[in-house]
Amino acid sequence: MTIAENSLDLIGNTPLVLLKGPSEETGCEIWGKCEYANPGGSVKDRAALYIIRDAEANGSLKPGGTIVEGTAGNTGIGLALVGNALGYKTIIVMPDNQSAEKMATIRALGAELVLVPPAPFANPGHFVHTSRRIAEETDNAIWANQFDNIANRKAHIFGTAEEIWRQMDGRVDGFTCAAGTGGTIAGTGLGLKAKDAAITIALTDPHGAGLYNYYKCGELKPEGSSVAEGIGQNRITGNLDGAPIDTQFRISDAEGLAVVRRLLAEEGLCLGLSSGINVAGAMALARELGPGKRIATILCDSGFRYLSTLYNPEWLASKGLAEAAA
Repeated sequence: MTIAENSLDLIGNTPLVLLKGPSEETGCEIWGKCEYANPGGSVKDRAALYIIRDAEANGSLKPGGTIVEGTAGNTGIGLALVGNALGYKTIIVMPDNQSAEKMATIRALGAELVLVPPAPFANPGHFVHTSRRIAEETDNAIWANQFDNIANRKAHIFGTAEEIWRQMDGRVDGFTCAAGTGGTIAGTGLGLKAKDAAITIALTDPHGAGLYNYYKCGELKPEGSSVAEGIGQNRITGNLDGAPIDTQFRISDAEGLAVVRRLLAEEGLCLGLSSGINVAGAMALARELGPGKRIATILCDSGFRYLSTLYNPEWLASKGLAEAAA
């Protein structure tokens, strides 16, 4: 049994699970990193801890200070938890179309929650720009800036990648996940490539994001749309700069949702849509690399965070996804 000296030591060192159905279907071993096992319930706890520790180390975050961030929700939850443990206040700015469960969780953690309408990144009302302005106007506050703050990807270079390498006994053929900030795929990719340059790093991109076309043909061109929260990006963030992407896949919500349903029905794993999209991407990578390969991906968060959306038949029907969920 693992003994932690404090709550922050519970972040990271998450289990790795062999996904039986996807592995059997592709003839490869497909492994999922169980990031929902972090204290805040998602992979974003890692970035939250590294961003706060980095701000403490460089002197920008002082005792009793406030952490401000714009987020789809999971990073806000992570920042609130780490902030509570270290004595900081948090102000979280979210688009108002994210899941009610995330909003309720952030409020329950004692953070101040500011909701804004969804907007393009070029719009000054975008949640990222709003959070930056609030940080500038708040005494003794820092802006976490998860999209361009490379402390984010360092959490995965020195954490996630090292763990995957160790857990898979150094036998890794491929890694894939989607990008939101880009910290997870860039950091894990850089960390794994440092171990073995032959490991294939694949971007799994949802519809509505522009990175698939960027890595395929050099143009940031989004196509379609997605209801997945926390993934999908239409610019090269600071964390994505220099990401070692070898290949790329575009996965639809319907494909991701089918995987989510299958993993719940067959393996007892209740996951969010980003996890389903990641596993679908891992299956695509497995087919590209051929039988017998060992591939890892990220199970970002739990489906319990999306009971009002992804697991709500009426909501799915309103998004045209009822058939995919059947």
